[in-house]
Amino acid sequence: MTHPAIILAGGRATRMGGGDKCLLDLGGRPMLARIIDRLAPQCAPLALNANGDAARFAGFGLPVLPDSLPDLPGPLAGILAGLDWAAGLGADAVISVAGDTPFFPRDLAARLAAQGGGVVLAAGRDEGGRVVDHPTFGLWPVGLRDALRGFLLQGKRRVRGFAAEQGAAAVVWDRSPDPFFNINTPEDLDRARQALGQQT
Repeated sequence: MTHPAIILAGGRATRMGGGDKCLLDLGGRPMLARIIDRLAPQCAPLALNANGDAARFAGFGLPVLPDSLPDLPGPLAGILAGLDWAAGLGADAVISVAGDTPFFPRDLAARLAAQGGGVVLAAGRDEGGRVVDHPTFGLWPVGLRDALRGFLLQGKRRVRGFAAEQGAAAVVWDRSPDPFFNINTPEDLDRARQALGQQT
């Protein structure tokens, strides 16, 4: 089964000086284009969670889903937008990926879905071999959207917190370099540009 997927790009990118991180140039193309290329063979259809004027994403051909709750409550609001959208499609779950992580695994969706029912998060290992979860990469059953809406309306924001309440499972990728390396700073962007030719 192929799941729909939501690309989470609703953040304010304060450490990058503001703006849309997913539109930054990475090897002559917007980072979002590279994320779509990596995700499209795994999931269908795709949508983008972003706030503000959707016209800036018109060239990518994706529906743009704003947060349904005020005050930019973070990635969980984007996951909720994705769940509401997926429910309208008749899907039973949605895959979420971050809009600032261009090298995520090409087997992400397959391995998350193979874990079974319930919330499933992606994880990697740090340099010491410890498991580190990457909660913006996950599989989220549509049936949890009311619980997630209630969680957010209580003022809670942590993706890990909601996932823990739902007894989330994890799938660990033992790969180096870390496929979940994300771009938060100009230095990270430089690293990503240098790594571009080494990625698979």
